[in-house]
Amino acid sequence: MYRNQQQRNLVPRVAAIHDLSGFGRSSLTVVTPILSTMGIQVCPLPTAVLSTHGAIKGHTFLDLTQEMEAIIAHWKSLDLRFDSIYSGYLGSPAQANLVCEFIDAFKNEEQCVVVDPVLGDNGELYPSMEEEMVDKMRFLVEKADIITPNLTEACLLLGEKYREDFTNDELKNFAVRLSNEGPQIVIITSVSPDEEQNKAGVIAYNKAEERFWKVSCDYMPASYPGTGDAFASVITGALLQGDSLPIALDRAVQFISIAVRATFGYNYDAREGILLEKVLPSLNAPVQVSSYQLFD
Repeated sequence: MYRNQQQRNLVPRVAAIHDLSGFGRSSLTVVTPILSTMGIQVCPLPTAVLSTHGAIKGHTFLDLTQEMEAIIAHWKSLDLRFDSIYSGYLGSPAQANLVCEFIDAFKNEEQCVVVDPVLGDNGELYPSMEEEMVDKMRFLVEKADIITPNLTEACLLLGEKYREDFTNDELKNFAVRLSNEGPQIVIITSVSPDEEQNKAGVIAYNKAEERFWKVSCDYMPASYPGTGDAFASVITGALLQGDSLPIALDRAVQFISIAVRATFGYNYDAREGILLEKVLPSLNAPVQVSSYQLFD
């Protein structure tokens, strides 16, 4: 029987707990190429198999909860060691409990647990999500080192009514409150820092340093499924490569901005997601002039 006798993996290894959508660039079809391009081994633990992602009507859905349990049992028997556990879309509330158990079973001192609490967008739960999932996701967030909610998901986790015009102080308060639930780092996406016009961006809070960071970019009037998966994947990869939090934020925002711009110029069905294949090489390019700032 295989046993991992090494203290460190020769290549950083991530357990990626996401769904697999056959068509439309999202979830594992985004997570895997991004992290692989960044030199990181991806070990998928699929939560569900879908014909397409959820934004395309009529998609099929196969819940893999029982298969997840079998996979986890086998991985335990192999004594696998993961440098990061990274979860995204979960197919049922029961899977949130299973991911918590997975984290407890495979946690190690040097590991980074990243939770992208996929719940909704534009102020609403996704149609496939139940209210119970919000409560379960709150419990899962307590296990995380880093969380990457969008603004809608931050509001859902905190029980706040969604608005698009939160002030800087309100956003900072949200980040601190979420961090108080367990995560050391909270990254809130889909915000407009400093109430700037035609700007989109992210804010982040590092509890250990008691510092807030922001990164913004020019707003493009386009929306593509899977960009949240891509963003959180670049964050995970950059931190595993040894980047600081602000540099990781910068790299992730720049990558999404490049990908959106590369896609936006085409007469193209946005439901297919960003043209990821055209921009993957940029992940290995030198970091451009940094746009991150302390968020005062």
